[in-house]
Amino acid sequence: MFFRWLKRYMPRGLYGRAALILILPVVTLQLVVSVVFIQRHFEGVTQQMSREVAREIRVVLAGTPDLGEALSIQTAELPRSALPGADVRPWYDFTGIVVIRTLRETLPDLASVDLSDGRRVVVFLDQDTGVQRVQFERRRASASNPHQLLVNMVFFGALMTVIAFIYMRNQLRPITRLARAAEAFGRGRSVAYTPSGAVEVRAAGNAFLDMRARIERHIEQRTMMLSGVSHDLRTPLTRLRLEMELLDDETRKPMERDVADMQRLIDAFLDFARGDAAGGDPVATDPIALVQEAVEDARRGGGEVSLVLQEGQGEVVLKPEAIRRAVQNLIGNAVRYGTRCQVSVLLTPKTLRISVEDDGPGIPKESREDALRPFVRLDPARNQDKGPGVGLGLAIAADIARAHGGMLRLAESATLGGLRADIVLAR
Repeated sequence: MFFRWLKRYMPRGLYGRAALILILPVVTLQLVVSVVFIQRHFEGVTQQMSREVAREIRVVLAGTPDLGEALSIQTAELPRSALPGADVRPWYDFTGIVVIRTLRETLPDLASVDLSDGRRVVVFLDQDTGVQRVQFERRRASASNPHQLLVNMVFFGALMTVIAFIYMRNQLRPITRLARAAEAFGRGRSVAYTPSGAVEVRAAGNAFLDMRARIERHIEQRTMMLSGVSHDLRTPLTRLRLEMELLDDETRKPMERDVADMQRLIDAFLDFARGDAAGGDPVATDPIALVQEAVEDARRGGGEVSLVLQEGQGEVVLKPEAIRRAVQNLIGNAVRYGTRCQVSVLLTPKTLRISVEDDGPGIPKESREDALRPFVRLDPARNQDKGPGVGLGLAIAADIARAHGGMLRLAESATLGGLRADIVLAR
């Protein structure tokens, strides 16, 4: 609960999260080691070396110049007017802070320290006899090249992080391949996939392949069975038509309408059960042109249908016959339960949305989920007086949208007041 706000700033991809898991501990460890080592080691060593050189300065100034030459400590007397007023230190010289502090603690008459030259230290002492200028090498007051530790840590830390990320990527690649295969299968495409990687990933991949094979086998068996059922049902209907030809017109016409209704109901049921609506291979298709053709077909059928909005351009990989059938079902429902129908297409870089609106009675909000189920008829909005439908139009359209990895949403039309059906697909 406390870290929920942090999720907005975390990477959403698997590779991004893996990189964060690798980099964050390495950087934290380097920072902690750097701070602790610099404070404990470099500061302590610098203090010890600075105290030692301060004692040597006192001995040299006490009257042993030969010792100063041996210790590489150079002294010179200066007039008081040449005494600097403040310490000089580059901003990046952090060990210089310790050097100056330690020298001031050890040399009471210290006036200023000049660390502008990284290779030498110049100390000015204000004594009773005058100003003494003392110069010695910087390496005698502090550890040399303290940045080498940081450079080595950063270099080797980055090197090991890159090596670890390459290894991690090889371990994550089978997972991403499995995710792409599962996503493609969810959109009605079967892509080649071979399990690889760790034992657990291979087990998940084999389970996915078994599941995909069972589903495909089940669909194939169901299609073959229903094809036989379709043939068996159409045969007695054909015999009924032939027998009705022997009847008089007054008796034959009502029976022909009943047989035609039975044929339409059987065809609708078989189309839904076989999954013909989601059949075909996905191809790159211009959705705007596809919807325009569906609108023109509806106009030729006598419906008052218009394409009021078409934004965007480009192609989308989908099953054109399936999408055409879904749009035709939605337009057919709109014309069937209303008097006007408006269609719009919105194509963005990420999504495709096809909207169909009508001025009919609409569907109550609490009943929209039920309307997407097969064989569900809603009263009074969707009733038997409107024709011989069996409640499969929206169900087939919803199945087509799901087969493409999208969804069918029902809402109230803001322009016509009836039902608004949106097919939303990811590009």
